[in-house]
Amino acid sequence: MISLSEQLDDIRSRLEVIAEELADLALDRLKESLAEGTDASEERRITRARRAVEKAATLLGPERGTDDP
Repeated sequence: MISLSEQLDDIRSRLEVIAEELADLALDRLKESLAEGTDASEERRITRARRAVEKAATLLGPERGTDDP
């Protein structure tokens, strides 16, 4: 049986990958909007989502101040 800590680490790792994908997508949208001279609202929306995912990953990480390795 997988421990809760291992399950949370797995989810955190997946969230980190998703955050990277969102960062890449936001950068692509920003470049596209600059090239076309259009509004960058999609990039801002994606960036907000990335920050939320990063926050979730941080919350699932090891608690600060614990003695766990």
